[in-house]
Amino acid sequence: MLSLDRLRTLDALARHGSVSGAAEALHITTSAVSQQLAKLEREVSQQLLAKNGRGVRLTDAGRLLAEHAARILSQVALAQSDLEAQRGQVAGELRLSAFPTAARGLFPTALATLRAAHPGLRLRTCELEPERCIQGVVRGDLDLAVVLDWYNKPMALPDGLVKASILDDPADVAMPAGHPLAGRDEVDLGEFAEDEWITWGQGEFCHEWLMFTLRSRGVEPIVSHRAPETHTQLALVAAGLGVCIAPLLGRHPIPAGVVTVPLKQRVRRHVYVVWRADADRRPSIRAAVAALRAAGERVG
Repeated sequence: MLSLDRLRTLDALARHGSVSGAAEALHITTSAVSQQLAKLEREVSQQLLAKNGRGVRLTDAGRLLAEHAARILSQVALAQSDLEAQRGQVAGELRLSAFPTAARGLFPTALATLRAAHPGLRLRTCELEPERCIQGVVRGDLDLAVVLDWYNKPMALPDGLVKASILDDPADVAMPAGHPLAGRDEVDLGEFAEDEWITWGQGEFCHEWLMFTLRSRGVEPIVSHRAPETHTQLALVAAGLGVCIAPLLGRHPIPAGVVTVPLKQRVRRHVYVVWRADADRRPSIRAAVAALRAAGERVG
């Protein structure tokens, strides 16, 4: 009979593409990964891995077994979900991630609520950018992820995920207090054609959204500084180094010398939580979603 642990190791290798990636995902050593895969090869009497430069690749037999392993592990997750649902208790371990401002703006309230209501639930959290959050849920490394898209640029979700809305998060322009537009009730993005922009990292979803949106308003952005964290961006604004988009979630306290002004376009990002469909019946998932939505209602 095939070992479930060894199938899980093969699945991790297929998903992460390397022995070191599989080891990191499974929280074991690279030596342990190699030993598990060698035992699995002996069990099936076929070569599952072949050398590929300094790494390895799956053989045809390895890919075939990895596809079966993914389906088997999904079915095991579904069985665990059904058993947890039948027991009706919010218990066990729950692994959550969120992009930085959501972790700052939602996690303290939501996690404290969960801990108080369900002492048998162990919570593990981390901050990740939205794309990596989604990848983690798809791979099974995470149970829940708080992610986002923008009103004019949705993020595609892979099949097999379920989502629930948490809040629509309004975004303003943050500018130095001495900026000519700082006293306005609202502004248009087209008015910042000559300003230097402080934005997210190259290739990040929010950065790509900002470039797309500014260009759609006829602005070719002057990008001078990049920072993944909102409070770093706001500190640069306070120093008079440019302007940035500042969503409401997780941005307080705003540094002295920074003014936020709403946009005429009423720019918003949609914040929601995603999880695997095969875990939909888990009471812990439902409790966490409810806590996150309640925390979202308090943002303002």
